Amino acid sequence: MKTKIFNYDRLVKSEDLNHHRTLFAGRCSEWFVEAGFIAVASVLPANNIVCVKIHGLTFTSPLKSGDIACFESKIVYTGRTSIIVYVAVKDQKNGRTLVRGFITFVHVDQNGKSLPHGLSLELTNPEDIELNKQAKLL
Repeated sequence: MKTKIFNYDRLVKSEDLNHHRTLFAGRCSEWFVEAGFIAVASVLPANNIVCVKIHGLTFTSPLKSGDIACFESKIVYTGRTSIIVYVAVKDQKNGRTLVRGFITFVHVDQNGKSLPHGLSLELTNPEDIELNKQAKLL
């Protein structure tokens, strides 16, 4: 399987803000996981995917009401039952990365027990190779 970028945009509204009037980290985390889930659900049945860990969700700049958060997600690692997705949140105005991190999902059966997914990743892009190296260290 080749890497593919999935785009998921969200408008930051007043109900998404914290007491500093910037995007609440909890809301951003919700959208972050959703963006990662979309990438995994493109290759595996949604009913067989669970999120097990968010790694290094790092905020470098705030988003304010009226901003559009552009989530870019892509699968960067596949284990026997696990899939790791890299997610970057960019500012629509200038394309700057504001939030980044990795999410580990596991492929499960109908009883919630881990199940091999049979996926393998074909990496050709230097950026994807570097993200794969980072994901292996998580």
